[in-house]
Amino acid sequence: MSTGTFVSIHALIAYATVKYSGGHIRYVRAMIKRVGTLAVARQPESLRTRGDLLRMDVTDQRIIALLAADARASYAEIGSAVALSAPAVKRRVDRLRATGVIKKFTAIVDPAAMGWTTEAFVELYCTNRTTPAQLKAAARRHPEVVGAYTVSGQADALVHLRAADIAHLEQALERLRSESFVTSTRSMIVLSRLVDDPHSTPPPQDL
Repeated sequence: MSTGTFVSIHALIAYATVKYSGGHIRYVRAMIKRVGTLAVARQPESLRTRGDLLRMDVTDQRIIALLAADARASYAEIGSAVALSAPAVKRRVDRLRATGVIKKFTAIVDPAAMGWTTEAFVELYCTNRTTPAQLKAAARRHPEVVGAYTVSGQADALVHLRAADIAHLEQALERLRSESFVTSTRSMIVLSRLVDDPHSTPPPQDL
């Protein structure tokens, strides 16, 4: 039912009663003041934009979590988990891709299976005029770099390295230190991974 003036059966009977006594106009005016409007429940919006902020509903977040856990899951499988039809899931995924929420579908490879069993986090201390663009370009020059971030604190950047062994890691560190803007480094070798879930997504929230 669309939003509109709500008049009960009792009100109609009362109106008919006073209509013929000459007071119907005054009664209608009073009814307009007294009668509210029906509150219509808002339909869930899969994507709502406020400026540059993209908002998603709980179903969108559940779909993203399912795809992050298994990007090969079919629309029908996802639909059975979120109580939607396969076409409805596809429409939502298409919207999430079009708006950049889902950037791409990819395969996550176990580094140990590829022989890269040693990793470290390296703090970079750089000259004052070093820009994030320079840091990014330098990181891309080294195949051992799997992540690079500008950070707060004393260090200018944090770099994540993976290598085959300690000797390989040492070579990568020497090449990284040879960048013209790097003044010093501080390395931390990873001993074990306590939490490392590339599929993790924020838990769904009722928006």
